[in-house]
Amino acid sequence: MKQIAQNYKSGELTVLDVPAPACRPGGVLVQSLFSLISTGTEMMKLAEAKMSMVGKARARPDQVRKVLDTVAQQGAVETYKKVMNRLDSYTPLGYSLCGVVTEVGKDAEEFRVGQLVAAAGNEYALHAEYNWVPVNLCAAVPRGVPPEHAAFSTVGAIAMHGVRRAETQLGDTACVIGLGLIGQLVVRLLVASGVRVVGLDVIEERCRLAEQAGAVRCAAPDDEGMAAIQASLDEITGGRGADHVFLAAGGSSNAPVETAVRLARDRARVVDIGKTRLDLPWNAYYDKELEVRFSRSYGPGRYDERYELDGVDYPVGYVRWTERRNLECFLDLIARKEIEVGTLVSGTFPLESASTVYADLASGALKAVGVLLRYPAPPADSTAKPVTSMLRAGPAPAPGRRGDGRLAIGFIGAGNYASAALLPGLAGSPNAHLAHVATTRSLSAFNAQRRFGFTTASTSAEAVLEDETLDAIFIVTRHHTHADLVCRALRTGKAVFVEKPLALTHEELDRVVEVIAETGNDRLMVGFNRRFAPLLTEMKSQFGPACSSAVTRYLVSAGPLAADSWYRNEALEGSRFTGEGGHFIDTLSWWTESLPEEIYAVPGPEKDDVQVTVRFQNGSSGVITYATAGNVRFPKETFDAAAGGRSARLDNFRKVTVWAGRGHRTSRTRGGQDKGQRAELSEFVQASLSRGPMPIPLESLVAVTRATIAVGGSLSSRRPERVT
Repeated sequence: MKQIAQNYKSGELTVLDVPAPACRPGGVLVQSLFSLISTGTEMMKLAEAKMSMVGKARARPDQVRKVLDTVAQQGAVETYKKVMNRLDSYTPLGYSLCGVVTEVGKDAEEFRVGQLVAAAGNEYALHAEYNWVPVNLCAAVPRGVPPEHAAFSTVGAIAMHGVRRAETQLGDTACVIGLGLIGQLVVRLLVASGVRVVGLDVIEERCRLAEQAGAVRCAAPDDEGMAAIQASLDEITGGRGADHVFLAAGGSSNAPVETAVRLARDRARVVDIGKTRLDLPWNAYYDKELEVRFSRSYGPGRYDERYELDGVDYPVGYVRWTERRNLECFLDLIARKEIEVGTLVSGTFPLESASTVYADLASGALKAVGVLLRYPAPPADSTAKPVTSMLRAGPAPAPGRRGDGRLAIGFIGAGNYASAALLPGLAGSPNAHLAHVATTRSLSAFNAQRRFGFTTASTSAEAVLEDETLDAIFIVTRHHTHADLVCRALRTGKAVFVEKPLALTHEELDRVVEVIAETGNDRLMVGFNRRFAPLLTEMKSQFGPACSSAVTRYLVSAGPLAADSWYRNEALEGSRFTGEGGHFIDTLSWWTESLPEEIYAVPGPEKDDVQVTVRFQNGSSGVITYATAGNVRFPKETFDAAAGGRSARLDNFRKVTVWAGRGHRTSRTRGGQDKGQRAELSEFVQASLSRGPMPIPLESLVAVTRATIAVGGSLSSRRPERVT
């Protein structure tokens, strides 16, 4: 299928051929008819992408702070790799469309194939021929609403939520500053609500358009225009001023904020809907005791993954207007002809000409409020599914092992970690062939194919599992999917590499063990890469045989999670330690050359903090301190060992020191952190090709996973837990 995308590093915008998304549970597959270009939000994103690196940094100081924190913790080399990995990728555009349902996923049966729907979301309602959309971001289009008008529904919901935030009443007066697409819709909604409206915009055509929609008076924010608006407000309100001021403008000027206070009455509400500068003139806002409110996108549910992705709705008795209900309400207003959007359409263009349309919008050659992209009409058979869910860079290879002696690898998942830590090493390996990659998002699959040379890209895990040309399957997906995908991959008879954790519960782990016993396929590897790190292996070699009787301590300064991190969904993905702790238990197990036998865990002051004592079968012990409340620039990992008159320390995979006798020896990394991924991958590839022993014995993988899961059990029981 075709999709519009932009390379954030170069600023290039193009129409790409990408694999179509698969239909997943909890949503529907929609074939686009019309999608709306946001002439505000999208144009700002495009302008930002074309900036120099310095310009990008100035535009996103929040991201610069994160980069500097990462440099302090992980070093400049690793940080550079991560930043370039994020920048040199194509990103999607769009968030408002109308289309036809072509496939219905499980738990989305309220929709039907052939139904006309409006869709929302900057990750779901993209400028693409097909999109998978979750149920709570999808709304049925009422009869009589043209699809090109229904494509406005998401932007309409944004304007509607802004109006709701103001809590307007019949007879109120409002001023809308900025009469672009959002501002025009705010005017229409206010007029429909019985509110008298004035507006300000620097473009005269927009002022006239708002007046045609029912605004009392609109003008430019110059001296003459301000005088006219002030006179109109005085006449309407008896000199009191506007009850509400809506900031629907964008840009770096502080003029909208300063203008708002001039036109607002005493104790009025100022609602920020756009993205404008907000340096509030304190004295002026204080004197009028103005109430400043923010409007967050489409309404309640936005940025809540459980609502948007999992379909968990808010009870109407507690949250009357959610994202989806706002979409439905806006569509209903169009259907009842209480809102008119046809006059907002400045042009409709075919998808193929998108690059030219965006260029004309950026240059000003196309002066527009609402711009629609038109897609090919669906076939007469409305049950037809997209045929481009798989994209090959060349002819399909024959089934069976490749004849060139390389390991043919399929990847399920190609997110940030896979793209930064695993795929570069495999792409450069003479013994590996990257054959097939599958991700849930079309552009992610395309980016992985483009950057690392995969022969085939698709959007379905089943496509990789059923690919008979593969020798090995990598599973680098979210944690809750690991155990099931491992079982399915093992049943194919191929070698399997899964990122930690192998399983989240003992029941999941039992299933994996049962499948291995049933199939006889024990060609399994878990991504416990620390034991392969060059500095750590050097430290163990210098420390000597005393490792097996050492007392060890592993300090992990994990830091806080981002507000939108999927790790926060503990009910689905397990605790932070369950997801990451296997790394550290495995490192202690490797160092002591023994399997974990007993776990005792004590909670810390913060929710995710935990102190874990591990007792091993040979009598050794170790302590893991997993802390989340430390300074974000403190080194993430410090490992200490002591035994037989020797001491050793690993400092964040950048330096190791071993003390013995009256002296000590220090080694440092030369090219940034190396946590062992390259060596780990090399050993896995060699073992898979030679059919020799896997890099980590299966017994160890299972024991470490059981020990990691046992940490949660010990925290609950407040007693030591044996690792059975």
